Amino acid sequence: MITRPVKYAWQHVRYVPLWSMLTLSRRRSFETRSAALGRAVGGVMRWFPIARRRFNREVKRVFPEMTRDERNSLRRQMGKNMGQTLFEIYHNAEFHTRLNRFHVSGPGLDAIEAAQAAGKGAIIVSGHFGQWEAVRASLKARGIEVGAVYRRQSNRHYQRRLLAGIEAGGLPIMETGRVGTKTLVRHLRAGGVVAILLDEKHPDGAKLPFLGHPALTSLAAAQLALKYDLPMVPAYGTRIGDGSDFEVNYEAPIAHSDAETMTQTFNDSLSERIRAHPDQWYWLLNRWKGV
Repeated sequence: MITRPVKYAWQHVRYVPLWSMLTLSRRRSFETRSAALGRAVGGVMRWFPIARRRFNREVKRVFPEMTRDERNSLRRQMGKNMGQTLFEIYHNAEFHTRLNRFHVSGPGLDAIEAAQAAGKGAIIVSGHFGQWEAVRASLKARGIEVGAVYRRQSNRHYQRRLLAGIEAGGLPIMETGRVGTKTLVRHLRAGGVVAILLDEKHPDGAKLPFLGHPALTSLAAAQLALKYDLPMVPAYGTRIGDGSDFEVNYEAPIAHSDAETMTQTFNDSLSERIRAHPDQWYWLLNRWKGV
C-alpha cells in the first residue's frame, strides 16, 4: 500500500520537469515558450514506451492502413500540439488577450448570441481537439463568459495549475460528478453558457459509433439541451499556420430530436474533424477501452 507522503512525493517528482521548463522559459515570448513545451512533449511521445504503445493501438484501430513512418510522424506532431495546448491552458489569461490569433466563423455563433439576447443559456460541445479554449476565448471577447465542465486530476500539482488556467478562461468551473451537475443545471437555467468536452469515455454512457467504432458516450449535454430547450452547438478551435493561430468554427446547432441521435450527430461532427486533422486530437484518452 502506497502511503500518502510517498504518493505526494511521487506526484512532485512527476511535476518537476514541467515546472522546470515553465519556469526557465518564462522570460521568453508567448510563442517561443509554447513551441518549446510543444517540442518537449513531442519528444516524450517519441520515446516514452507507454504513451507510444497506447497511441499506436488507438491509431491502428482508426487508420489500419497507416504506415509505421506515418504513425511516428503523427505521434510526434500530436505531442507537439498537445504541449502547446497545455502551455496555453496554464497561461489562459494571457492566451485570452491574443485576439488577433482567433479567426471566428460559423452559424452557431449567431445561435449562441441569439439565445443570450433572449435570456437563455446555450451548450457548446467540443472535444480534446486543437485548442478548445480558443472557443471560450472568442466568446469572452464578445462579452459572453462561458463556464466549463472538467475532470479532476489525480496529481495535485497538475490539478492546481490546470484548474487555475481553466478558471481564467471563464466561470463557473464545474467538476464532473453530482455536485458539479447541480451547479451546471443552475447555471444553464439562469441563462448561462457552458462548454463540455464530450470525447472522453463515460462509464454510464450510450454505446455510440465514434471514428467508426463503438464508444461509451455521455448523453448529458443532449439531455440538458432538450430539457431546457437550449441550442447545442459543436465548436472547434483548429490550429492553423505555424500552430499559434486558430480557426474557431461554430457549427450550426444540432437539431433537437432525441438524446442519442443528437449525441451521435456530435460524434460524427468531431470524427470528421479528426479525420481531416488527426494530429490535433489527443489519442491517449482510452476512448474505446472496455467496450
